[in-house]
Amino acid sequence: MPERTDLCPICGKRTSRKDEHFPFCSARCKTVDLGAWASESYVITRPVTEADEHFENLADAEQDESHD
Repeated sequence: MPERTDLCPICGKRTSRKDEHFPFCSARCKTVDLGAWASESYVITRPVTEADEHFENLADAEQDESHD
């Protein structure tokens, strides 16, 4: 099975689940994201629903399977 790649949410560079700083491509992008949370630049725009929790559980199960 080919390795799944995603895009870094900060700079858009390709990153892999095997990367040390996943989902970020580097420590710098990880720190930029943390700074955005700390400065309250990110906000939740709606209440969390059961569908959101279901999606999160599916993503967690997929990640667990990839570690086996």
